[in-house]
Amino acid sequence: MNLLQAISDRRSIRKFLSTPVPHETIKEILEQASWCPSWGNTQPWEVTVVTGQALENLKKENREALLSGIESTSDFSMTKDWPKNLKKRYADVGKQVFTSLNIARDDKKGREQHSDNMFSFFHAPVLLIFTVDSKLASEYAALDVGIFMQNISLLAHAKNLGTCILAAAIHFPAIIHRLCKTPHDRSLVMGIAMGYPDTASPVNNFERERIGETDFVKWIS
Repeated sequence: MNLLQAISDRRSIRKFLSTPVPHETIKEILEQASWCPSWGNTQPWEVTVVTGQALENLKKENREALLSGIESTSDFSMTKDWPKNLKKRYADVGKQVFTSLNIARDDKKGREQHSDNMFSFFHAPVLLIFTVDSKLASEYAALDVGIFMQNISLLAHAKNLGTCILAAAIHFPAIIHRLCKTPHDRSLVMGIAMGYPDTASPVNNFERERIGETDFVKWIS
């Protein structure tokens, strides 16, 4: 698989097979992905790989926290006021997801089930949790982690694995610190669900959209 194919074919996976991912495959992806740029080559990221019973425990408590209405205490604040054009893109992909799952607009139970699945990391067999030293919890560190995560997603795709980058994985830091033993002086940046995709599922096959170059590029000469 060449680089262009990996970039264009990679997509967010929202239904995974239960097939375990070999430890050596995960290790190889993380080692290869680390050859990415970072500010001053600081490489500030740390990764906790969660699998097996530890992941099942985390899914359960993360889901229960969602259902109980506990307020999110994410270490990095979530944007609430999106510009109209960006909000429309967000709404459009939401419609595509719900349509592929046959969840109608007024299907409250179906939408709640989707949220339940998301906070269960779409039942992937692997969850990667990305942290940085809390003293470095800034836009620069988050940007570095994002570049690292993109490499991971592309390399996973090249190995026939699927990924989904999930803010839902780090909404409740106290649960992760307790169950995954991440130090309290580490800030949670993001999570990636990883596993073999269910290629037959409609939610993994709907048509994706991207804006054109003229929508985001300005040329000056």
